[in-house]
Amino acid sequence: MLIAGFQKNSFVDYPGQIAAVVFTPYCNMNCVYCHNDHILGKDTVLLDEDEVFGFLKKRAGTLGAVVISGGEPTLQKNLEPFILRVRALGYLVKLDSNGARPQILQALIDKGLLDYVAMDVKAPLQRYGEIARAPVDINAIQKSIALLENSAVPHEFRLTFAPQITEDDAVETARLVKGCKRFYLQQYNPRNETDPPAHSPQTVRHTAERIRQKIGVCTVRGIGPEA
Repeated sequence: MLIAGFQKNSFVDYPGQIAAVVFTPYCNMNCVYCHNDHILGKDTVLLDEDEVFGFLKKRAGTLGAVVISGGEPTLQKNLEPFILRVRALGYLVKLDSNGARPQILQALIDKGLLDYVAMDVKAPLQRYGEIARAPVDINAIQKSIALLENSAVPHEFRLTFAPQITEDDAVETARLVKGCKRFYLQQYNPRNETDPPAHSPQTVRHTAERIRQKIGVCTVRGIGPEA
């Protein structure tokens, strides 16, 4: 599997586990707020997979999980063999995905290869392509949502509250996953001084409360302990 980045330790990417995070290159979306857009192009520098596994073998028993993020991991043709190799070392596996390829998600779940899934929901359906800056198969997004909701795999849905997303947009997006057990509203972080400013913490908290009223759950990430 192609690897464009590797984080050796994370305390926040897998609930209740210290995890290593593997970042795959390339994506079928180009979201306006993406912080990993440096690994999306064809000129992305790749890491050696065997070196990554060398580290994972040494840390087996200390680290509990491996998170596969991106980019969009379901674009990788060797994703399943990679997961099998990770699981053989005794790690739990979490997949981060945009949900655009439900057939891959379905196959991995059916084979019992995933212990946790985080799916990003980007925007209300009518704005999905605008925010993703790419053609989006809305039916595929809805299939992935339904697949996760009907599976036994622990999962979460999350929305990055980018400046281009209004409060009403955020609430409408959350309604796509009404009935879910875990929904996270993530604060947007500008990458440089020319980026538009983030919503205020007060706006994020107020929006989260509106989401709770509509779907019953919402946890804020990224604005500190008062969230």
